[in-house]
Amino acid sequence: MLTAVEQGRQTVAEETLDVADQAVFSYQKEMIFSQGTEGHSQLSLVRLALERLQEGAFGECLHCGRPIGEKRLEALPWTPYCIDCQEKVENGEIENVVRAA
Repeated sequence: MLTAVEQGRQTVAEETLDVADQAVFSYQKEMIFSQGTEGHSQLSLVRLALERLQEGAFGECLHCGRPIGEKRLEALPWTPYCIDCQEKVENGEIENVVRAA
């Protein structure tokens, strides 16, 4: 069984594929790459949350310092922002200071 990286790097003789097969092949490669990137980002957020837990700052928004809502933490325990600040990050109103390593 191939890993996602091996599948993403696997080459196929594209001249033997018709246009539809080439489109499917390209889509599959993009999906594998996307899943790996998203998984890496989430893992980085979990690691940062564990660091905040050790420091005693878990549950505090990294932007405004207010407590993150209990329901939000239940749904996304690795979240670095309260719901208000997360919305501002998504709207580009504030800079996302948390980057995937």
